[in-house]
Amino acid sequence: MTTKTATSTKSSGVHKVARKPRTLLGDTSAADAAARKSTLTHYESALKLMQAGKYEKAHAAFDAMLATAPHDLADRIRMYISACVAQIDKGSTKFETHEERYDYAISLLNEGHYEDAREHFQEILLKDKSADYAFYGLALLASMTGDTSRCIEHLTEAIRLNGQNRFQARLDSDFDGVAEDPRFTELLYPEA
Repeated sequence: MTTKTATSTKSSGVHKVARKPRTLLGDTSAADAAARKSTLTHYESALKLMQAGKYEKAHAAFDAMLATAPHDLADRIRMYISACVAQIDKGSTKFETHEERYDYAISLLNEGHYEDAREHFQEILLKDKSADYAFYGLALLASMTGDTSRCIEHLTEAIRLNGQNRFQARLDSDFDGVAEDPRFTELLYPEA
């Protein structure tokens, strides 16, 4: 980047001062400029997290940079922290039961929010390792994302914990992607 130094020119009896162009990096020493550039890189990363709807991660990133942020960025960072907190509060869902969390995870799955759905299914299993419906949900997720081996693994566990899952899976069109796999057929129709 080329910078211009202030020079004085005379044109028609009027003195004009050519100034160094202002940038987001501002008028700082080389060390300050490097630190500011680093802060701006982190700032942009935090904004991208926020735009992706990852408000908790964005909040943490903004919080970490607030202590060392230049004064002119600190106000903006505080504004984004407030926006993240508002979104986190707005989006936080409280579940009375694991079944409510499962229903919510299924709605996320149906909307294509696979990683969010996975987190909820896994949260259920952290608290109840015998939650057959959470294994069934993970099997659905794996089927929808084309992971046949993991689908069969989770469905096997769901059926082991509750035999009724075998009959439900036979009718579930979300397993159409793995229906041709012989392991899937053996799992659902062991009597054949």
